[in-house]
Amino acid sequence: MNAKLIFSSIIIGIITGIFIVIYALATKYLSFLLFLGDPFETIDKLPVWYIYLVPFLSILIVNYLISKNEKVKEYGVAEIAKAVDENKMTFSIKDLFLKIFASSLSLASGFAVGNEGPSAAIGAMIAQKFHNIFNLPKKLLKVSLSIGASSGIAAIFVSPITGIMFAIENIAYEFVRDFAGYLILASVIAFSIAWHFLEPLIFNYSTGKFIEYRYIFATILFIPVITFFIYFYLSLKEIVLKFLKEKIHLPSKNFVLAAIGSFIIGTILIISPYAAFSGHEVVKILINDSNHFPLYMIFILIILRIVATSVSLYANAVGGVFIALMSIGALVGYGFGEVMVYFDFPIEPFYFAAIGAGVFMGVNMRLPLTAVVLALEVTYDYNVIIPTGISVVIVTYLSTLKFDIRKLSTLIHHKEKT
Repeated sequence: MNAKLIFSSIIIGIITGIFIVIYALATKYLSFLLFLGDPFETIDKLPVWYIYLVPFLSILIVNYLISKNEKVKEYGVAEIAKAVDENKMTFSIKDLFLKIFASSLSLASGFAVGNEGPSAAIGAMIAQKFHNIFNLPKKLLKVSLSIGASSGIAAIFVSPITGIMFAIENIAYEFVRDFAGYLILASVIAFSIAWHFLEPLIFNYSTGKFIEYRYIFATILFIPVITFFIYFYLSLKEIVLKFLKEKIHLPSKNFVLAAIGSFIIGTILIISPYAAFSGHEVVKILINDSNHFPLYMIFILIILRIVATSVSLYANAVGGVFIALMSIGALVGYGFGEVMVYFDFPIEPFYFAAIGAGVFMGVNMRLPLTAVVLALEVTYDYNVIIPTGISVVIVTYLSTLKFDIRKLSTLIHHKEKT
């Protein structure tokens, strides 16, 4: 049985890695096709009507697919966790391909969603098929689904340990003691394939194990700042979603969703493409200081990205929020660093961009271990890892004094079907 499970894990890792690469590259090149080149370079040169047309037609198609098949709608990794818990898959290969297409179209047209949910679904579906091919016992289906989901996440993040920890905290926590080895095996294999084709987030300024205590001291000042912005994010998102749901009572709901969603996203794209899309580019730029954003622009981007994420959820864009949350946190952290530098405090803003990215994601998704592992794997720098670990625990506590984050997340993902 162990031999079968090992062989199955290897095959799942290989096939999932290949499929995730196809999914990620297809999304990237679809974006290039829709915006006639790299959107971060071409949007300023395109006609305004065209920038509005791309997200409108894209989200109209996505909503049409959802109207024909509710399983296309993305509920993130919670959907896979439910499948693991119930020991069965609730969607077919056709559902999966429609979900992947809808996700690629949503991401490529500028909607502020991530791709971890569809990636987990790809891995889980592949795992289910090979579970049946190898005739493994039904009681081990949970294990197979967990193996597949973790390998999908590891591949799309191009981060094996982060992917494993993310899957364990979200999906496979019941199997850590007995089956973590198989998760590791498939995830590392899927990652090794994805690494040759996809681009990981890399922190170019790592000092490794050298600790500069000024960053830990600055973290004490950063904690209330990022707590405030998490409150701000949750409150503003709730206001935007509540307004859109309560004020829009019109016929032809799919058309209305597409019109409202595309108008807002199109406007955001015109203001700055960095406020739209998944947020991967924003995180990469900020943690490596490869492009300077003025302080006022950082605050504008924070607001726009919160609005874009909320509108994307409202408009039924298919995808998750992992990297979208990281981008908001990176902006908050970088802005904090800029203010500290202005007052002659000797820190580098890109350090707090990396810290903010991990903390903002970890707190909002209730993934503290994943946040710390992410900081470790992306930066390999104790000056990021230690502040992230301190902040994510304290800020989670402070945030839950006001918000039940897990409950809010569930309500948002399982929003009213109208």
